Amino acid sequence: MKCITSVGRLGRVLVVLIVVALALSSDGWTASKYKTLYVFNNDSGGRLPTAGLVFDRTGNLYGTTRFADYGNPGAVFELKPNSKGGWAESLLYVFNGNDGSLPYAGLTVDKAGNLYGTTSQGGANNAGTAFRLTLRRDGSWTESALYSFCALSNCNDGSYPLAGLILDQAGNVYGTTSQGGDSGNPCGNYYGSCGTVFKLTPTKDGGWAESVLYRFCSLTNCGDGLYPLAGLIFDQAGNLYGTTSAGGANGGGTVFKLTPTVDGGWTENVLYSFCPVYSCSDGLSPVAGLIFDTSGTLYGTTNYGGDAMCNEGQGPGCGTVFKLTPSHDGSWAESVLHSFGGGGGAYPLAGLVFDATGSLYGTTIYGGDFNKCPSLGCGVVFKLTHDRGEWKETVLHAFFDDPGAFPYGGVTFDSFGNLYGTTFGEGGGDRPTYGSVFKIAP
Repeated sequence: MKCITSVGRLGRVLVVLIVVALALSSDGWTASKYKTLYVFNNDSGGRLPTAGLVFDRTGNLYGTTRFADYGNPGAVFELKPNSKGGWAESLLYVFNGNDGSLPYAGLTVDKAGNLYGTTSQGGANNAGTAFRLTLRRDGSWTESALYSFCALSNCNDGSYPLAGLILDQAGNVYGTTSQGGDSGNPCGNYYGSCGTVFKLTPTKDGGWAESVLYRFCSLTNCGDGLYPLAGLIFDQAGNLYGTTSAGGANGGGTVFKLTPTVDGGWTENVLYSFCPVYSCSDGLSPVAGLIFDTSGTLYGTTNYGGDAMCNEGQGPGCGTVFKLTPSHDGSWAESVLHSFGGGGGAYPLAGLVFDATGSLYGTTIYGGDFNKCPSLGCGVVFKLTHDRGEWKETVLHAFFDDPGAFPYGGVTFDSFGNLYGTTFGEGGGDRPTYGSVFKIAP
């Protein structure tokens, strides 16, 4: 009896240990908790966010909406946590068109707490702007347009920026424009030009000087890429990396690298060209940016392609998560970590983030729960875990209208391991929604 009693106690202890271990493991996300922090309701609080969020040092969240209300084309908002466990939203700035309109991208916070971003249209030439919001000592914010694009003939300086900005340590600002540049090779858009990588440098008189680092479609048949829709990242040597949604050797988009030269110029190298057809197993049309791991490997998503069959008879090619691994000879090898198949998400528009264990997190705009959200689905938040040489996907949340659906932007972590993101608008519910901010806790 004593042995039986001991075994019984040991069994109970083992059960407890197993439960704790499961809760602390990556699979603990399968029971994650989804919570809506704020619902945009088509009033003066803004509506229809298309980008992810950023934190400041004190834990406040910042983002953009395409519209402020029916009369104003876009806004920058802030969410502050309160003592009751809720969040209070306020608009920091409302665009009026002359200073920019329709911000698609998210924001960047500098060390002083200032916010940087782009608007896709508006400005002095109605071709988009780069802007900064400066935090005053009294807590108010001042907006200044750093640059209005299409200031040169044929929009040689770029037009219609759809991505966010990054800063170097000297305070210079870098980004991409989806069109403009006037490379001389027509791309089928209105201005006959295919996008740029640009730099904004602060001047002594308090202004900003724009310079184009690279104009896409500078090579025959746009083998160097065209239509960059995503932002940039730096490596430790000061090189820039990004994606183009089309062009390259096969026409299906590229991953590129820009290297500064001794004469002050930049040299572009295509690290990888994606396949041009929707059934391409390596992916097609990357529209999001990239991230590095600690070994210098690049990770990203493609909006189409892959070898998984989509739901609802859509055929193959719901998008991929890929990585590019550098080799000693300077080449890069591409491998697909995951092909989306509908139920686990479809058509990712945003990039990825790592957690401390090396797992990847992101969103897809469609796919997920086809019972609650019919047709294409309303999108998911997913996790990819590396286990025994393979990457396995876990759906952390499938949207339907709780409230909000269609996460255009990616997710970001807080210091406690919770995920935050936005949804664009109405899903499968019976009431209109205009976007939301959400949190997922493991």
